[in-house]
Amino acid sequence: MWSRRVLLASLTALLGMVSVSAHAATIEITIENLVFSPANAKATVGDTIVWINKDIFAHTATARNGDWDVAQPPKKTVPLVLRKAGSIDYYCRHHPNMKGTIVVAPQ
Repeated sequence: MWSRRVLLASLTALLGMVSVSAHAATIEITIENLVFSPANAKATVGDTIVWINKDIFAHTATARNGDWDVAQPPKKTVPLVLRKAGSIDYYCRHHPNMKGTIVVAPQ
């Protein structure tokens, strides 16, 4: 009997973890021709931004509030999991005219 309770509790915990991760989304932001596209995005805490650099130049996606600074090598893809809610303005440190905003809703 005790082993069934342990098994049931383990399965319940496992299913709980699966259901939480099932709500996370992946949002792609492409960097091409010195432009973030889309420049403005909406997400939720726990979502992943996938930065896709199609340029031959290195870029960054640098949050103005200091939350993150993602290095973008040329022709590479880099993920970032959003951990905090808020409206986050970001830019490229190498090309400051490149900028955008991600509005992150609480989970």
